[in-house]
Amino acid sequence: MISVEGLKVEFNATPLFEDVTYVINKKDRIALVGKNGAGKSTMLKILAGLQQPTSGVVALPKDTTIGYLPQVMVLADKNTVMQEAEKAFEHIFDMQKELERMNQELAERTDYESEDYHKLIDRFTHENERFLMMGGTNFHAEIERTLVGLGFKREDFDRPTSEFSGGWRMRIELAKLLLRQPDVLLLDEPTNHLDIESIQWLETFLSTRANAVVLVSHDRAFINNVTTRTIEISCGHIYDYKVSYDQYVILRKERREQQLRAYENQQKQIQDTEDFIERFRYKATKAVQVQSRIKQLEKIERIEVDEEDNSALRLKFPPASRSGSYPVICEDVQKKYGNHVVFHDVNLTINRGDKVAFVGKNGEGKSTLVKCIMNEIDFDGKLLIGHNVQIGYFAQNQAQMLEGELTVFDTIDRVAVGDIRNKIRDILGAFMFGGEASDKKVKVLSGGERSRLAMIKLLLQPVNLLILDEPTNHLDMRSKDVLKEAIREFEGTVILVSHDRDFLDGLATKVYEFGSGLVKEHLGGIYEFLQRKKLEDLNELQKSIPSGGSATSTIADSQGVVSDNKLSYEAQKELNKKIKKMEKQVADCEKAIEELESAIAIVETKMGTVEGASDMSLYEQHQKLKMQLDRTVEEWEQSSIELDEIKTNG
Repeated sequence: MISVEGLKVEFNATPLFEDVTYVINKKDRIALVGKNGAGKSTMLKILAGLQQPTSGVVALPKDTTIGYLPQVMVLADKNTVMQEAEKAFEHIFDMQKELERMNQELAERTDYESEDYHKLIDRFTHENERFLMMGGTNFHAEIERTLVGLGFKREDFDRPTSEFSGGWRMRIELAKLLLRQPDVLLLDEPTNHLDIESIQWLETFLSTRANAVVLVSHDRAFINNVTTRTIEISCGHIYDYKVSYDQYVILRKERREQQLRAYENQQKQIQDTEDFIERFRYKATKAVQVQSRIKQLEKIERIEVDEEDNSALRLKFPPASRSGSYPVICEDVQKKYGNHVVFHDVNLTINRGDKVAFVGKNGEGKSTLVKCIMNEIDFDGKLLIGHNVQIGYFAQNQAQMLEGELTVFDTIDRVAVGDIRNKIRDILGAFMFGGEASDKKVKVLSGGERSRLAMIKLLLQPVNLLILDEPTNHLDMRSKDVLKEAIREFEGTVILVSHDRDFLDGLATKVYEFGSGLVKEHLGGIYEFLQRKKLEDLNELQKSIPSGGSATSTIADSQGVVSDNKLSYEAQKELNKKIKKMEKQVADCEKAIEELESAIAIVETKMGTVEGASDMSLYEQHQKLKMQLDRTVEEWEQSSIELDEIKTNG
């Protein structure tokens, strides 16, 4: 689909990468990886046609469509969410207008026997078939599915986009991109503004419904679940692995070990040659051999070893005094804005040494509760901060509180104490402020760079309660590893608001789930929570007491009255049967959808040939298959909704 040949990009005469050649095929799922500054975002811009390389060619077939999601974009605020999402189907609206115009012309003309009239009928028939084939009658259902999948509620559809934060407006742009179904999707950090559920939905979409995908992401779990091929940019070259990210890491280690052995052998050979030249340089009898060795040395193609920072940088929080046993206690805490209740009846106790995760869809109150704990906003109920609690707080707005006139180095130098002062350059390098970047003034840094700097500053201050709100959004994988290890060894208490499953894995030992105005506690790590979440609604049945009954009437009496526990068991058996039946129905629909999509793809391939383009029976077959697919998708949606309702309400 896209052929990249001999690509070279230079900045100030310094090559970013050169002689890069590879092909992106249909249905490829490619992770573009490399250290920060290696050129990943630049590569995406070149593939998108937004930046020209210094030399080389990016070739693609004439009608290939490309969708590009940058990390940052300028967003319009003049429409509702639905109106903005509908822009993905502007080509359908144009076709609809043209069909209406032709239909009107057919109705008004009376030259029924003329050649022009028959040509108009043929053109109308052909365009109408194309219109139906492109989903002209059911695109609203597709828009709703996509917006809901990305976390929007149906009541959000008619709200102006200006009412939403930048992160939510980025989701609208992502929705438009997915709805257009381009031949190649280029995604630069698409998960930065998504919650866990939306990330899982996007994973499924990209794995099953997208065409070719090239993505840059620092979310390990996401790229492992989506991609099957890994292209690494290193030392100005690329290495193409036909494997997922985890397997790439193993193969890369093996390749680097081979490189090191070859490099060491070559260095020995060079050293031996140089020693020979030096030893016999002034001996006339050896002049021919010396010249031969000099030429041999000049011809050697020097082996480069991939850049890899193996320094075992470990950050340890400075020691802080011990806090009380219960750093945070919430009793019946409620927060509302006017009539909108964000959450209510929040009762939780965080013990000293706990490492807890706040998870849930965006807008359910995770950051709001953090602000309540920080006493930044008013709330109802009782919230106690324990004895001698020293809080270290990281939120996105912390970055705005840095002093603009200081350099990056000076900002950290002012808070570093003891031995850590000798490691400031190493720490800055680990968080992508290596080399000259450490001498930049804070006021010229991007939002992401400021966030990273605020994170480093926090890591060097003595605290016993850490509250981190989306700390990994602007960190690469190495920086995340450094931060994760520091938190793991931190002896105090930690509250993490994050959507990064890989980062939370092994850190959080308790999960608080925010949703529908409630905060539920789940013991265990993030993956245990995600697995349990699929089953937990069944447990609600056991907690319920039948209407008319009371807690004391649930014990069987001496006459053998059946207890409510027994009834609950029977009811659960019945419910399980119903769920299994609905799950089978959903699975059957999914299988049918897969088969129909395969059949449609085969017909479309035939239609793309010279013979198939004029075969009207193929168009009829295609239209029938599309209609059948639409019906099956509707049936699948209905079955899925019913299944969710049964699981939720029993």
